[in-house]
Amino acid sequence: MKHEGAPQGDVVPSTDENSPTDPEIGLDRHRFGGLSGKLLLLTVVFVMLAEVFIYVPSIANFRNTWLNDRLTTAGVAASVLAETSTIAPRLQEELLRTTGAVAISLDQGSRRSLIAMSTVPSEVDFVINMANVTPWSSILSSFQILTYRGDGLMRVNGLGQMGHTERVDVVLPVSLLQQDMLAFSGRILALSLFISVITASLVYVTLRAVFIRPLRKLTRSMERFAENPEDASRIMRFSGRKDELGDAEFRLAAMEEALARALHQKQRLADLGLAVSKINHDLRNLLASAQLFLERLEHVPDPTVSRLAPKILATLDRAVGYTQAVMSYGKAQERAPQRRLLALARVGDDVADVLGLVDHDSVTFENKVPEDIEIDADPEQIFRVLLNLVRNAVQALEAEKDETLVRRITLEARREGTCVNVRVSDTGPGIPENIKKALFKAFHSGSKNGGVGLGLAIVAELLKAHGGRIYLDDNTPGTCFCLEVPDRAA
Repeated sequence: MKHEGAPQGDVVPSTDENSPTDPEIGLDRHRFGGLSGKLLLLTVVFVMLAEVFIYVPSIANFRNTWLNDRLTTAGVAASVLAETSTIAPRLQEELLRTTGAVAISLDQGSRRSLIAMSTVPSEVDFVINMANVTPWSSILSSFQILTYRGDGLMRVNGLGQMGHTERVDVVLPVSLLQQDMLAFSGRILALSLFISVITASLVYVTLRAVFIRPLRKLTRSMERFAENPEDASRIMRFSGRKDELGDAEFRLAAMEEALARALHQKQRLADLGLAVSKINHDLRNLLASAQLFLERLEHVPDPTVSRLAPKILATLDRAVGYTQAVMSYGKAQERAPQRRLLALARVGDDVADVLGLVDHDSVTFENKVPEDIEIDADPEQIFRVLLNLVRNAVQALEAEKDETLVRRITLEARREGTCVNVRVSDTGPGIPENIKKALFKAFHSGSKNGGVGLGLAIVAELLKAHGGRIYLDDNTPGTCFCLEVPDRAA
């Protein structure tokens, strides 16, 4: 089924309200799954990871402290009870209840005394000597107790009271220590989660204010500018930040400004191209009419007419060819050179005839090209190169008002191996310093009135197509352009 108003074969954009191209949907997605959400999640993960490294030695220390407390309590009570010959059953029960032990004995070196016992201990699963405890053994034993499954016992021995040499043996249920260690682990976990949430929230709020909001500002500025790039009011406003985001704002503003200028210039060029096409259309008709009139003048029996008419016709043919090329191709790209061997001196004479320099009132043209200099180039294009350069020189010299100034244009050439070097110089005021860097770029006009800055750009393009180049000789008074035109490769 065809969509009304859509060209056949075109893809019609989806109107789904959840389309991924919707900028609002994109903002919501970034809010929950973008940098902010990832930052919050990573902060929690990293804090919990740090808490793991804190938890491992903490649980081992808790185990050691718990066991030492039981040994100390049992040792103090055992030392007091051992001074008497008889131990009341009520005191034994109180001691066992306080320590949680199953049996307590006191080792005094020469003799060993059973202080209290509730039941005869069964098989002992863990034997812990607190005198030989190391950090690694404490950690290993802690995780063994945490993961223990059963109702077994553990035997713990060590010094019972500070300053005494008696050693105390205590038999305890493993589950008693395991329950306290699990409760401690739960408290550590709750504290870690609390710290993670507080830290992540603070980091999230801070980085959101410092980074995320400026980044969204950059994004909104780019979206707003993309809606109408030619509108200068949509260019990013620099906030004055001195950090990397400030640098990004500055560079984005510069890029948008350059893009707006480029688009504005391209629009002007498009308008200029349309105007040129219209002018060429009418100019071609006028030139065709002029050709018809000149063909009639060729039959007039006048020596001057007979000499000038062919040259004028050749010039009109070139002009018609240029306009036809513009109308046919609609672009500024030049055709590939159709190179022939040419007598450069005669090309220079043709340029002088077209510009009326043979009998010019104030400007002198000197063609110093030797008659034997041959150049391997496209006839029309090398003519246009010299025509542009000499015409620029003529316009610069004619603009001088002082009658005492020498107005001379000189065309010289010499061959160096497989390359012909051509010099076009004049005695004019020279090239202003402010336009030398952009001298061969389009639309960078010099000081003459009415110029659009295309002549030298055309010259540079034509010479580049020949494999040559043009440059300005600053060591010569006035203006001197040097051309290098190499022969075709064998």
